[in-house]
Amino acid sequence: MAEGSTPLFHNDIGARRVRIGAKEFMCMGASPPFDHPHEFLDMGGDTEAICPYCSTVYVYDPALGAHEADPASCVAKPEAVHGKAA
Repeated sequence: MAEGSTPLFHNDIGARRVRIGAKEFMCMGASPPFDHPHEFLDMGGDTEAICPYCSTVYVYDPALGAHEADPASCVAKPEAVHGKAA
């Protein structure tokens, strides 16, 4: 992902909680073609947010970078969203 872009996460593995390093991000649920509408979430002053589409619980972890997650497999790769790079 490009620096400065909105972090995008998914939960293909069905984790109960996903720790992320951003408080403003997008959830796509699962990788295409099984994704839901990409939902922008903002934790504001809270430390967790629940996606209204897939019910994934995202927990803010300041030790992670904005585009990082634990489990790491929950970070959406650009090719997963836009198709394979040429």
